[in-house]
Amino acid sequence: MPPDSEDRPADTPDRPDLRHASPGAVTPVSDRPTSGGSAPEPPYGGASPPPTTPSSTAEFLDAILQTKSELFRENREVLRDSYVPARLPHRDGEIRQIAEVLAPALRGDVPSNLLLYGKIGTGKTAVVTQVRQDLQRRAEAGAAKLAFISINCGNIDTAYSLLQNIGNTFARTDAERIPTGWSLDRVQSAMRRLMDSKGGTIVLILDEIDRLVARSGDNVLYTLSQINTELEDARLVLVGISNDLKFTNHLDARVRSRLNEEKILFDPYKAPQLQDILQDRARVAFRDGVVDPGVIELCAAYAQLESGDARRALALLRLAAEMAERDRAKRITRDHVVKAKNRLEKDIIVECCRSLPPHCKVLLYAILQSYERRRTGVLTGEVYDN
Repeated sequence: MPPDSEDRPADTPDRPDLRHASPGAVTPVSDRPTSGGSAPEPPYGGASPPPTTPSSTAEFLDAILQTKSELFRENREVLRDSYVPARLPHRDGEIRQIAEVLAPALRGDVPSNLLLYGKIGTGKTAVVTQVRQDLQRRAEAGAAKLAFISINCGNIDTAYSLLQNIGNTFARTDAERIPTGWSLDRVQSAMRRLMDSKGGTIVLILDEIDRLVARSGDNVLYTLSQINTELEDARLVLVGISNDLKFTNHLDARVRSRLNEEKILFDPYKAPQLQDILQDRARVAFRDGVVDPGVIELCAAYAQLESGDARRALALLRLAAEMAERDRAKRITRDHVVKAKNRLEKDIIVECCRSLPPHCKVLLYAILQSYERRRTGVLTGEVYDN
């Protein structure tokens, strides 16, 4: 044992004993390369180290970016529900009704409040967006003072947030913006001041207005419905969009009286109407001749089963095309539509249960058995006995 081994920890490896090393095992100091000499030989048997290769993910992404799609044209966004086309098939009547209600704003008059009803995917938001764009173009070309605010109430939790968003739309500097932490009365006062600084007619579009009331009550609607009595240079018009046909039945009588709104109902699309919508989008989105016969009809038929949901039809067609592209297919077939439907309807909970370990599946089965017997709750003792 070397003399100093007793002073080192037990897990420290012994230093090599150079006294018994072969003459070629140690390079004399005089023979070692200096800083100005040649570099030491590299490992790998004297060869240069292998070059760094890109990861498989990088190669995969490069291949996708370098491959031009054989199915899609340049713009895929036309197959998303957020895209608003120049033409909205089978909604001419609703476009005309909304335009008739809001058109007086171009003359400086105050339109009536408006409430749009309809199930999901019936074109309510798209129609309002198109009418808004047309009114804005005419207002900019003329002398009308007309402004629009669009707020999705699904992203608003409180009345404070809603009023803050409305006011800050017209803030020209950071100093004018409404911060968090104020009292609600102060926020309302600042919002009115900012609206008056804008002046003219302000059309407030509240998408999913029923969700706002469900979360924060109808007091904020009462505040907005009577705000014109407190404004000096501006006037507010409310346009509510709701998926709940009985939305106003849950409002306070004072709010219903103040709103005094006109109502427009959007009927669900029928299968032939959905086919027309998909045909219009497909002509813009896809190259000629890549959509097999029956693909559009099948997407429309599946969506018809979902209460005539145009969003569902568009999602089916888009996903079917994307799956065909991943398969390197030259055409979009009905089989791709069926795969897309299964993908959209895939139940994540079921898939999670299938991947559970065996003992977790046994436990889940015991809980379900106990629940089937009691229907009022499950006791841990019963689960254990099962």
